[in-house]
Amino acid sequence: MTDPTTPTPPPVPERSAAEAAEAAATGTHSEGIAGVDDTGVPRLVGDLDDIGRGFLSALFDLSFTRFITRRLASIFYLVGLVAIGISFVAAFVGGIVSGIGALWWNPGGGIALIVSTVVVAPILAFLAVVVLRFVIEAGVALVAIAENTERTAANTKR
Repeated sequence: MTDPTTPTPPPVPERSAAEAAEAAATGTHSEGIAGVDDTGVPRLVGDLDDIGRGFLSALFDLSFTRFITRRLASIFYLVGLVAIGISFVAAFVGGIVSGIGALWWNPGGGIALIVSTVVVAPILAFLAVVVLRFVIEAGVALVAIAENTERTAANTKR
């Protein structure tokens, strides 16, 4: 009976790093492994290999086998934040200026407009940022699900 406190050693590779490097150099490596460096670690092919491909080739991929959503998500988020920021500043300044203008003919209404602008505009801007983040995360999650499903289907034996 073995001692449960003794850790099990990690599995030993099927061949040494030198043998794997020699097989990679001569082109006799296993199918599905594009190459092996001198450490014996296989280099992955497929989606990770496509990282070096250009953005334009992925953009004009008419078969829609490559997704660009993850690449563009941060850009969409940044553009959305800038748009929300500009809208917030415009609404805030416009509300304050309108409130000050209304003070001359309706002091109570002018004060109410200024106070409501100071309270409501930041809350709406914050909610807009939250909704923007939710929408972009939902799109990225949907693409991640599609990519993982495709990978699972490719690795499932039929």
